[in-house]
Amino acid sequence: MRISVGQFRPTGVIEENLEVLRRLTAQAAEEGAGLVVFPEESMLTQRHLVTDTFEEAVDTEWGEFVAALKDMAREHGIAIIAGGYEPSGTPRPYNTLVAVDGSGAELGTYRKLHLYDAFKHKESDTITPGDRDLLSVRIGELTFGLLTCYDLRFPELSRKLAVDGADVLVVPAAWFKGDHKVDHWQTLLKARAVENTVWVVAADTCSDSTIGHSAIVDPLALPVAALEDEREALVTAEVTRDRIEDVRSFLPVLQNRRTDVL
Repeated sequence: MRISVGQFRPTGVIEENLEVLRRLTAQAAEEGAGLVVFPEESMLTQRHLVTDTFEEAVDTEWGEFVAALKDMAREHGIAIIAGGYEPSGTPRPYNTLVAVDGSGAELGTYRKLHLYDAFKHKESDTITPGDRDLLSVRIGELTFGLLTCYDLRFPELSRKLAVDGADVLVVPAAWFKGDHKVDHWQTLLKARAVENTVWVVAADTCSDSTIGHSAIVDPLALPVAALEDEREALVTAEVTRDRIEDVRSFLPVLQNRRTDVL
């Protein structure tokens, strides 16, 4: 399957963000992709809201965001995974990924489990942590396990998804800038790939505060496609089950692991 990763700079205005998503989805379809992955906060970024409170914006726009993703998927015959904010019934919404297939049918949602309370940030002040298990979805011949941004730093999540059958880890993010943060991002993407012998498809926002550097990494931790700090860009690569099986033929880490001592 060909998979595209879309990178852009979300604003606080949903209509502006949806226009970018429509452009990049059309481009991904033209490049023959069966799935396009967009970043966390593709719906809107709370740091740049123009009108309404965060809670009001989420309550009003979550349904519009999901419906727009379904329409784009249906129009172009391409599956989409993207991040937005879902009402929780409290002033602190969920940070949620939505997956839809090429017919526009919703495959599932994943609510971010690990909130970014690190590096002097405190996401839990404004976001409710996920209250469900991890999510995997089937698209074509591949199974995709979903993670969001800070979840990448917790290897047990990726391992559980891989053991449960994920071929590809999908990581939408809004990875903040800072000392060594690009190194952390790239190292963690490669580590999650090679320690589980799976593909990693990572879509990051690129703004004044986030790093970009979206990438597709193969099961041997080799980047097969990557962006840098482009404010709007798309990259596409072929992702296959054959590559997983090839790597696992000489690196059977999942088979060799010792569950009896853990």
